[in-house]
Amino acid sequence: MSDKKLSRRNFLKLTGLVGGAAVIAGCTPAPAPAAPAAEAPKATEAPKAAAPQPTAVPAAKADSFGGVTVKIHAISGGNYEELYKTIPAWEQKTGAKTEFVFKGNGFETDKRLVQDFAAGTVDYDVCWDHSSFFSQYVKAGGLEPLEGYWTNDELKPFIQRLVDATRRDGHLWVIPRHYDISCMHYRTDLGDLKPPETWDQFKELAIKKTDASKGIYGTQFAGKEEALSGRFYEVCIAEGGQLFDDKWEPVFNSAAGVKAATMFRDLYKAKAMPPDMTNYVWDDVAKNWANGAIALYTEWYGWYGFFQDPKSSKVAGKFDLARQPMGDGKIHSGWAGHHGFSITKASKNKPAAVSLIKHLTNEDGQRVEVKLGFTVSRTAINQEAIDAAAKSTNPLDKKRLELALLQASEDFKTPPLIAEWLPMSNVLYPILQKIILGDVDPKKGLDDAQVAVKKLMTDAGYYKK
Repeated sequence: MSDKKLSRRNFLKLTGLVGGAAVIAGCTPAPAPAAPAAEAPKATEAPKAAAPQPTAVPAAKADSFGGVTVKIHAISGGNYEELYKTIPAWEQKTGAKTEFVFKGNGFETDKRLVQDFAAGTVDYDVCWDHSSFFSQYVKAGGLEPLEGYWTNDELKPFIQRLVDATRRDGHLWVIPRHYDISCMHYRTDLGDLKPPETWDQFKELAIKKTDASKGIYGTQFAGKEEALSGRFYEVCIAEGGQLFDDKWEPVFNSAAGVKAATMFRDLYKAKAMPPDMTNYVWDDVAKNWANGAIALYTEWYGWYGFFQDPKSSKVAGKFDLARQPMGDGKIHSGWAGHHGFSITKASKNKPAAVSLIKHLTNEDGQRVEVKLGFTVSRTAINQEAIDAAAKSTNPLDKKRLELALLQASEDFKTPPLIAEWLPMSNVLYPILQKIILGDVDPKKGLDDAQVAVKKLMTDAGYYKK
């Protein structure tokens, strides 16, 4: 299976450039883990408002939408467009028509949704959505709860963690399309470099493999905006910590959080990371890796085709992949997210919108996307891709897909399901940068961030008496 480059900036839309604003019991089992996986902390939910209920609409036959036009607000560009080419087949089958009222990249799409929900100007039925961003749309009252339109049997073929990632306030809000999750990338041409099993080992190995004479840094991280907050989040979780407790008190200044932040600082102090890493986002770290300047780091699967192309990568054929390390909490890191589809509360054609989303996320649609290099949301289609990759002359093609499915099934962790995730990140990441650069002690810095985040959450109404 050939993979085209999928820029992380558009593939998952989990970048810090968002303005301060990224597959369930299936027909085939997930690969057996190399070691027992610790249960990940359950995603906490935001304070519940009056729970919306699915609109009571009569059921409609799949072929009875003649005269109906379903309006779509979609992410576009690159490989996203290929799935939309299957829509004419749905139109022919159902008698419905479709109209794209908006197409844009992830940044533009999110901005338009936020504006439309706030202004009450939604004139479409189906919208792009994302596990890291849907909470702000829920808070605005813009989305239709979906559990009344999908049966349990219809949801079973999807990876359970992906479905659960967009459940909150007692409702399901997004049907997953495809996902991405970070894994360990490590060089196989730098001597005996075995993938670290813990973050302590990662730190030690990164320092050891730093070789200034060859221009090689042991590791790197995207060092600003949400990209940095997310990395801190997943290491903090692995070390046994959390960002918030069950009452939405910020608790990332715990011992686990301090240990995570200290690791970033110590790696930078040891010159095991590039000196300008606090300016990096996703494209920057990917280019460093492809240029052969890094020994090991965590990266999204979406870059695989780019990394394996000798025309764009000096490390093509010279690296391997592994599950992310565990911390003291015996939990594997696994910051992740998924794209999907939602139905707007304002939709006047909800049955047809449901039918269209079921078409776009059916097995045939997922086969279209998996051939483009996406890691898709249905377990069985992932398994089909794994079976096909087994015929590749490069064993890593198959290992990559097996590892991704394992991680999606066991390690998938979204940021907190709250509209305040990005504002909170905007408070946290500048302080994390100061910690990395040695301008503030890790404990003192996280204590300061805790106070600021507590104020943000107070202002947002999380501690009402």
